[in-house]
Amino acid sequence: MAEFIPTINFTEFRKLSAEQLRRLKSCEVTFNGEYLFTFVNGNAETSGFLRRQTEYNCQTANAVSGELLEDILQKEVTAA
Repeated sequence: MAEFIPTINFTEFRKLSAEQLRRLKSCEVTFNGEYLFTFVNGNAETSGFLRRQTEYNCQTANAVSGELLEDILQKEVTAA
């Protein structure tokens, strides 16, 4: 887990409204003690930089893992 940012459980994270998410500090989101993702929230001064850095990191991650939402949903329909 992260040393310098807070951790929040996914169940609690899901309960937050969009307005509450805008106010929430960046944090790690976990489920059953396992890391799911990092929620990154910046203000107007840092949002451009953070967005570009996050986009770059996401491109790198997507190159080696993950599935498209459409593929995930299609697999669930096919399995049902």
